[in-house]
Amino acid sequence: MRACVRASRRLALALAAGLAAAPAVAEAPRRVVSINLCTDQLAMMLAAPGQLLSVSNLATEPQTSAMVEEARAYPANRGQAEQVFLMRPDLVLAGTFTARASVDLLRRLGVEVVELPPATSLADIPGHLRIVGRAIGREAQAERLVGEFEAGLERLQVDLPPARAAMYYPSGYTTGSGTLADAILDHAGFSNVAADLGLDGGGNLPLERLVMADPEMIVTSTAYPGSSRAEELLAHPALRAVQSEAGAAEVSDSDWICGTPAVLRALQEMGEARRRLGSLSLTQLDEAR
Repeated sequence: MRACVRASRRLALALAAGLAAAPAVAEAPRRVVSINLCTDQLAMMLAAPGQLLSVSNLATEPQTSAMVEEARAYPANRGQAEQVFLMRPDLVLAGTFTARASVDLLRRLGVEVVELPPATSLADIPGHLRIVGRAIGREAQAERLVGEFEAGLERLQVDLPPARAAMYYPSGYTTGSGTLADAILDHAGFSNVAADLGLDGGGNLPLERLVMADPEMIVTSTAYPGSSRAEELLAHPALRAVQSEAGAAEVSDSDWICGTPAVLRALQEMGEARRRLGSLSLTQLDEAR
């Protein structure tokens, strides 16, 4: 009997020692601040009520943010270290190119900062959801959004031969290979004229090269309020002539800029544009006959 009691005591002591040695489960941060447009949106999608204290001022800009109405519920910040530090955050979310001086100073002050690089492919989006979900203790919510996003990608895949599309913005800006926009075009049934011309990343495409490329689709962004000299190029007669022969799509920048599930809207719009282009080509072929 005594042997049994001693064995039971040894087992209890061993269990207690094991529990004491086990690492404590990290507590989810309770005061989260985001200072980057893309982490703003991921955080708003994932955070628990009351967990997210502030988002960047860009989150309420309709031209850049896909979640303007949601963002208006949060105080805005401008990414300044002093402003953010006074909010007493236990976690700050930032982009790898966000306010470098602020990020460095916040870290020196002992604030944890999690940085996300820009998404350059559709495959980056699930990973970014998981990074933010893990950082704020919302892994289950992140996995749910990943599942919905991946189902959306499968649903919106366009099974048509690639049509040649050119993205053309104010001052002739466009995006080539290695960009999220290029990945969106590819998924929606287009090849990217800028990538075909050798552009890697973003840059300017001279109007002459665009005209000579003879794209089947011209993709432009929704015009900003007011007017600017940068936008005058979009009304150039040479561009208008190309647009009269090609398909045209006007898209909102807010659905293309950040690697979030909002890109599903851009994929849907471009998929519909690709299918319209296919229908148009068949109609023109019938008329030629």
